Amino acid sequence: MIVDLPDTTTSQVSKSLVKIREEGGVVALGRVLTLIIATDPGREEEAIEAANDASREHPMRVIVVVAEPGAGDAPDRLDAEIRVGGDAGASEVIVLRASGDVAGDEESLVMALLLPDAPVVAWWPGRAPEVPGLSPLGRIAQRRITDASAQPDPQAALAALERSYRPGDADFAWTRLTLWRAQLAAVLDQPPYSPVTRVHVSGAVDSPSTTLLAAWLKLQLGAATTCVLADGADGLHGIHGVELERSTGLIELVRDVPGVATLRQPGQPVHDLALPRRSLRDCLADELRRLDPDELYGEVITVGLPLLADAAEEA
Repeated sequence: MIVDLPDTTTSQVSKSLVKIREEGGVVALGRVLTLIIATDPGREEEAIEAANDASREHPMRVIVVVAEPGAGDAPDRLDAEIRVGGDAGASEVIVLRASGDVAGDEESLVMALLLPDAPVVAWWPGRAPEVPGLSPLGRIAQRRITDASAQPDPQAALAALERSYRPGDADFAWTRLTLWRAQLAAVLDQPPYSPVTRVHVSGAVDSPSTTLLAAWLKLQLGAATTCVLADGADGLHGIHGVELERSTGLIELVRDVPGVATLRQPGQPVHDLALPRRSLRDCLADELRRLDPDELYGEVITVGLPLLADAAEEA
């Protein structure tokens, strides 16, 4: 069910929520958090769909802020939608479309709609603030999720995340590495246990995950690490492959086909492994499983990236 509230106020939206709960039996007692999605006009539906899917694992209230500050002559107006039932998964979705001066105060737009005594997570699926932790929505959130791959220059976005990092920050470029990190850890957890002497990571230039993977390996293994970024002219995007060199031979995990990687190890048969690019829904659900700061991500973004940059300058 979708309830439209044109030219409204946050107070009227809150009253409508109470009325819907009383009339339809929709309750907020089972909601475990409030997810605030700040997105550009026309891009909200994809984010809402991902949040609806993730809500089946994490029941929540979703507040979508679509702000259009516009020029000085833009009307001060707030239009809202309330989605419940089949249109909202296991959550309740509030879409706020603000223009004019109203759009410039995002914190005031959402404060009256937050679930009481519940954690707040802010997510920017598109353009992100320069310092998410100091932005109006970031100040009220325990976790702040960005996506470097959605920025105009993903590699420059990583550098900005390094400078602006605050405990509680997260980025989908790191979340997309879960399968790669698990597979590489499993390989190195098998004998022989000789140390890795060289690491080579390759991927597309528009893949910040490739750079983060190299930074993580540099931080964890301490080996000489190179990261090569191609322009994607071969049609492949994301991470292409990882080479780990040891005295016992070369380990290769290469993804030449989308979604499938080939693992080659000395003295073992070649294996084909499923390594698909994680969907928006999977990344969001993964990040919502923990509401405390991701200390490993913080270490990789603030320590691993500078180590990788220093190694590149010395090469």
